[in-house]
Amino acid sequence: MSYGYDLSTPVAYARPDERAAFVRRTYLHLAGAILAFVAVEAAIFSFFGTQNIMRFMMTYLQSGWSSLLIMGAFIGSGYLARSWAQSRTSMAMQYTGLGLYVLAQALIFVPILAVANAYPQFQGVIPMAGILTLCLFGGLTTAALVTRKDFSFLAPIISIGGFLLLGVIVVSMIFPNFIGLGLWFSFLAVGLAAAAILYTTSNIIHHYSLDMHVAAALELFAAVAMLFFYILRILMQLRSR
Repeated sequence: MSYGYDLSTPVAYARPDERAAFVRRTYLHLAGAILAFVAVEAAIFSFFGTQNIMRFMMTYLQSGWSSLLIMGAFIGSGYLARSWAQSRTSMAMQYTGLGLYVLAQALIFVPILAVANAYPQFQGVIPMAGILTLCLFGGLTTAALVTRKDFSFLAPIISIGGFLLLGVIVVSMIFPNFIGLGLWFSFLAVGLAAAAILYTTSNIIHHYSLDMHVAAALELFAAVAMLFFYILRILMQLRSR
């Protein structure tokens, strides 16, 4: 597909109409990824049913080691998906990477969505979390796009914070009586996801080239998914009190 201009041009140095077209393509792909995520979740729950999924979780996903294996598979698939989505030689490879990441996220979300669907006290938390996620994402994105501030200084904070959160998750799985992932953890994760949205949006404007809209959409989708997950977790934790 040709857009009539040099796609290797950095977005920061492109003409205003080229920048606008890039941003439009990026957010259309993000919307497509979100819709694909919803469709995959709907298909999984329609085919297997919430109760069958809950029974599977109680049988096979109770140990910390099974959770660690799932986390390892998710990290590996995420790394592979990002490398494919950033391919500069094949658009098909980029879309394959985005599709793989959406599928991986959909599978990771199945347990928490199953619990939210299975218990009456959690009724309505999923759409509520979705609305809150969209509102917060919209506000952060608008701030980054309007101010055009370079948030690249957030990169080491996000990286270190991500490794710290991952370490806490691993410790809590291996030693569940040593540390609990309470509300404090969920709020920290929401803060990290918000920082990732600011950083990624800024990165799109200042450091991506015009041919990287698929990779940009993947990074935004990753941040939105994390934000939604932990907002949903906060709402469920509050309902459980």
